[in-house]
Amino acid sequence: MKKSALLVIDVQNEMFQVNDPVFEGDRLLHNLKQLIAKARSGGIPILYIQHNDEGLMAGSEAWKINREIAPAMSDTIIQKTRPDSFYNTSLEEKLKQQGIEHVILAGMQSELCVDTTCRRASSLGYDVTLVADAHSTWNNSVLTAQQIIDHVNATLRWFADVKTTEEILITKEAGV
Repeated sequence: MKKSALLVIDVQNEMFQVNDPVFEGDRLLHNLKQLIAKARSGGIPILYIQHNDEGLMAGSEAWKINREIAPAMSDTIIQKTRPDSFYNTSLEEKLKQQGIEHVILAGMQSELCVDTTCRRASSLGYDVTLVADAHSTWNNSVLTAQQIIDHVNATLRWFADVKTTEEILITKEAGV
């Protein structure tokens, strides 16, 4: 069985602002809490990815990880500045240090950071599971958020196993 880790990508306060909240944010947080609980009970590492840029200035309230899924002291937080969670970060080093061969992906933004990280993890040789109902985004000028999520889930099947939160079973022996 391959050793797994849960990657929680960019679930920061800014994404839940009242004036422009992420699509179905409450559902997203609910599913993320379930995944995190499964990971903790299964004894697999949780790595939080935290985006930094002009709109998400390090240390600001908007930049902080949403308190409903706040990291525990034992969790790892990786800082990034690009959609690819591996680019110029310590993510790959941390995964290798722990012998991780399989990553479970959830978070935001479906068509940017989640998509890019999924493709990169696959290219680096990791087995990837994308949690279909635990990533989200916003409407754009062409597609609704739901259409984007559906498209990402359909497209990333080439790079990952796509499962729902309910389908994710985490045990100490097997990742998923």
